Amino acid sequence: MNMNESAPHTESPTNTSSKFARALHNAVDRANDGWSAAGVGLRNGIKRMRNVRLDYIVLPVGGSLPERSGPPRGFIERRLPLPPDPQSIQQLNVQLQRVADAQNVRGVVFILREFDAGLATLQNLRTAILRLRAAGKEAIVYTPYLDMAHYYVATAADLIVVPPSSRFEVLGLYTETTFLKDSLERVGLSAEVVQISPYKTAFDRFSRSEMSPEHRRQLNWLLDDQFDMITTGMATGRNLSQAELKVLIDQAPLTPDKALEKGLIDHIAYDDELAGRLGSRMAKDSIPPSPTQQPSAKTDRAGERKAPQAIIKTWPEARKLLMEKPHRRGRKHVGIVSLEGLISMGASRKPPIDLPIPFIGGAVAGEQTIVGALRRLEKRKDLAALVFHVDSGGGSALASDLIGRQIELIAAKIPVVVYMGNVAASGGYYISAPARFIMSQEATLTGSIGVIVARISTSGLLDQLSVNRESMVRGEHAGLFRGSEPWTETERDLFRQSVDDTYEQFRKVVVKGRQISSEQVDEVGLGRVWTGRQARERQLVDGHGDFLDAIKKAAELAALPIDDIYAIPALNYFARTSSYVSPVPGSTQVIQTLSHLLSGQELKELTGQPLMLLPYDLRFR
Repeated sequence: MNMNESAPHTESPTNTSSKFARALHNAVDRANDGWSAAGVGLRNGIKRMRNVRLDYIVLPVGGSLPERSGPPRGFIERRLPLPPDPQSIQQLNVQLQRVADAQNVRGVVFILREFDAGLATLQNLRTAILRLRAAGKEAIVYTPYLDMAHYYVATAADLIVVPPSSRFEVLGLYTETTFLKDSLERVGLSAEVVQISPYKTAFDRFSRSEMSPEHRRQLNWLLDDQFDMITTGMATGRNLSQAELKVLIDQAPLTPDKALEKGLIDHIAYDDELAGRLGSRMAKDSIPPSPTQQPSAKTDRAGERKAPQAIIKTWPEARKLLMEKPHRRGRKHVGIVSLEGLISMGASRKPPIDLPIPFIGGAVAGEQTIVGALRRLEKRKDLAALVFHVDSGGGSALASDLIGRQIELIAAKIPVVVYMGNVAASGGYYISAPARFIMSQEATLTGSIGVIVARISTSGLLDQLSVNRESMVRGEHAGLFRGSEPWTETERDLFRQSVDDTYEQFRKVVVKGRQISSEQVDEVGLGRVWTGRQARERQLVDGHGDFLDAIKKAAELAALPIDDIYAIPALNYFARTSSYVSPVPGSTQVIQTLSHLLSGQELKELTGQPLMLLPYDLRFR
């Protein structure tokens, strides 16, 4: 054969087999989509024949509103008298998707009560309501509470209805910090702290008698930005200027009549009067609630015509009546892993009770559990992208590094989008930095790029109690982590070096992940905390949105179809029970967890170790 002539191209058996497999998969997917669409069409046809009547669906919303629903309960758990899982934003979004798809429902009546959620979570809830309105549905809010949290969410709706006994108590933002240094000294305790800069204020409450200038400056820029976000959202929702709204806030508390007069609410009524109020509004608008029905107008015993009544049903009553919309779902999916709580070594755990002790009262995100879940997810061949949900103020520097390393390895193979919850700071930011895209809400607390080491010295207390201490050591620094004696200058220098070394590692992770210089990291780091909006201006996050936006972004980076946001397959991955301690009331696990807490083990894990901790937790009520 002439060497200048090319041999005829032939298909390899491997390529032919691969093409055949893809063609078969596509045919199966089309068949499944066809069957799904046929089923939806059949069910919708039956509902049309039954002439289903539906105006509004009632959805109570309240509590802590975690972002994701918890793992399914096991066989034994389902048979125990356990309290129900808290309502989640994920669960609410699924319900609102069904409403948005249905042609035979006019809107949703949200009953808002007793929020215990962060500001970023409330922004997610507002986004869900605004997305429902964008789909052409009405959003009505009924709430007996008119404080900052409830009113902020309510202003995303078309109408706000309150009972006559409520009061407009949108008073502004207030924060208070308690300093314990002098109190601790009275009982012979003292906090010894080495921090990367005065902005790393995680243990200031124990080591200072008053607020430092840096602490005050940081709180001021956080409160200013949060207040601006809140008042802007409220004013936009009520068609007021921000200046007008701030004047009304300064005049609060206000009676419902005064709030109605100022345009802050739309109606004053009890919840049992909602059907009549909404029915009258529907009749006035002359817009049918469904393609075939008008609001019903009944007559009383005297034969006089009553006001039309809207048909309002609860979710269990309404969900089987809703018209459906077929969604074509692909074979590849977006995986979701959540990290929530204090970052620590070992297995994740959640105490059976929430103790009011700083840093140890809530859930613990163990590196063993999180890394294990990420590695199991990584093996899935049908995984197109990962959304890593982070809601943590940080914790152990070592654990943060091990988790961050696993995120870096996954990000080298598939797109990783970090979605930040109410807080993703310090260690929570460390594990986020390797992601390809970081999304937060505007109010997320993030940054706090810094390191701190602290411990409580019991020397004075032991002296007051006339406790005699004798120790023997082998090794120059064998007693480095003891709490019975103050640090020597040499020991303090060792901890300072540890903080500096850990911060240098933190800085390198941010430089590599965010593609910015070391000088830029120091300008926004050294312990400084930012809102998500401020962080985006400083290149620490890439965009804002809720969890659905994060899933959409992950699908976009993975080149999955995104024309229908609800059709993007997204699967939650939970840790296996073998590596995740989930206490069950009445079991020995409860006793073991309580023993772990009461023995001081949590504090021991935090004492003397380089920590990446958020200075505080700003609660929004």
